[in-house]
Amino acid sequence: MYIIGENIHIISEKVKAALAERDAGFFQKLAVAQVEAGAQALDLNLGPRKKDWEEVFPWMVKTVEEAVDVPLSLDSTNLQGIEAGLQAITKAQPIINSVSAEDERLEAVPLVAKKYNAKLVALTMGKSGIPVSADERVNIAIEKLIPRMLEIDFPVSDLIIDPLVLTVSGCQEYAPELIEAVRTLQVVWDPPPAISVGLSNVSNAVPTKNRSLINRVYCAMLMGSGLQMMIADPFDEAQKEVIRVIEERDDSTPVGKLYLSISDRVAAMEEPSVDDVDMSDPEQVKIWKTVQILLNQVIYAESYLQQ
Repeated sequence: MYIIGENIHIISEKVKAALAERDAGFFQKLAVAQVEAGAQALDLNLGPRKKDWEEVFPWMVKTVEEAVDVPLSLDSTNLQGIEAGLQAITKAQPIINSVSAEDERLEAVPLVAKKYNAKLVALTMGKSGIPVSADERVNIAIEKLIPRMLEIDFPVSDLIIDPLVLTVSGCQEYAPELIEAVRTLQVVWDPPPAISVGLSNVSNAVPTKNRSLINRVYCAMLMGSGLQMMIADPFDEAQKEVIRVIEERDDSTPVGKLYLSISDRVAAMEEPSVDDVDMSDPEQVKIWKTVQILLNQVIYAESYLQQ
């Protein structure tokens, strides 16, 4: 699994404060820690920065590149800011995160990506928003996103389709459709573009104590559908263990065996089965209840583990 570290994000109060103070040491330590924890690229989400983008984006790129050598993903709706950051890149091939299928964005952003030899994350959403069904999201990719890349001779090998993870709290019906979108996107084009998701989005607005569980169960399901790249928290040790178990096919523990079974059943286009669960094991019961909400079979509530 290719992990793009998510932890330099303006939504974090610590990141917000460090950016206001231009605390280079804070960002360098956080960048190094993410890479040491297994991140193979780093997402730099600075927000739109409407007033100070011309200075902030290059400053952040230079600051982080002094500490690590991995690719940097510039995550903002401010295309001018992204371009200012790209001009400061001196190391690995960068990533622009992101473009949607809205006409104005789709016209401009891929040209900037091509100009600076950047990979490009493309979201399966248009002017009317994010469709629920897998087929509709896939259609946006094959009817709008990929054709635009071909139109400007942008390499599909540098395109990363993001079919968009939404929170199980309030957008539960999207969760199983995303799994099918990931599966289908791998066979609709030859060669297929890369696919990535923002994994932690599935647990947005969920109580903190349950977020990691929901993330790692969804991760196992998405790995079964073929996902090989995601923006995620590299510091989540339990999540990393699930990835290891599935990649190494380690069924030496009961919980590991269950995660592997969940992934394998999704890979076989089957639903995970309660037959694979030892209902006397509280940890396995939690995993199974989480599978059920992610498949939209049981209505999500903050108390779902107690139901």
